[in-house]
Amino acid sequence: MAHRSVTTLVVCVLLSPLLATGTAAAEAPRHPGPVRAQIFATNNTAIISDPGDPRLRTRLVRFERGVREIIRANGADPGSSTLLDGVFWSESLGQTTYERSREFDLRRVSPAGLHHIAGVVRKTYHQESVLTFEYLPKASPRAGAVEIEVPGVDVRRLHDALVADPDARARLGGGSVTTAGRLILVAARSDLGLARRLVSELGGTWSSAAVRYGAEEFVGSS
Repeated sequence: MAHRSVTTLVVCVLLSPLLATGTAAAEAPRHPGPVRAQIFATNNTAIISDPGDPRLRTRLVRFERGVREIIRANGADPGSSTLLDGVFWSESLGQTTYERSREFDLRRVSPAGLHHIAGVVRKTYHQESVLTFEYLPKASPRAGAVEIEVPGVDVRRLHDALVADPDARARLGGGSVTTAGRLILVAARSDLGLARRLVSELGGTWSSAAVRYGAEEFVGSS
């Protein structure tokens, strides 16, 4: 799995109503109804090391409107949006950054449309890359990645755990936490055990985690 940069935009797409769970993970879909995609997006391009930085208190209202307009203009149907706090590791800079972002639901989008929207948002908000995640049945040969959600985690604990665990920060790249304290990780399927270890280090309970399988793609400038 490629590393997230500090300016990464995370995009997740749901193209199937099938959700697969791991042996220990409980199934708990976040988005009832016909949601077909999720976009985790930021307009941040700065390194923010202080969790008290006022930039982390923004609600990204104007950014939310801009991304929703991009989604509509490119033939998809935007749904609701959720505010997130994230921590990401930059391999090139050798440090972590805090980041405010938003999750956007999409109710109508094709894989090609998703890829295009990711590219447009990346260019518009000057991001280095965009990660897309297509939800697939667990048995699909293309399902080489997982999206993991765990309740009961705060962003400072996530930051401290990544700083203390070089293997996790290098291979997972980072993660996001909802304002209600729900951790969201996107990882290579081969890193599922590592993600489970990180959840334990964060004080989360794996039996309460939701694990969904799919295919990830980083959409960059090339």
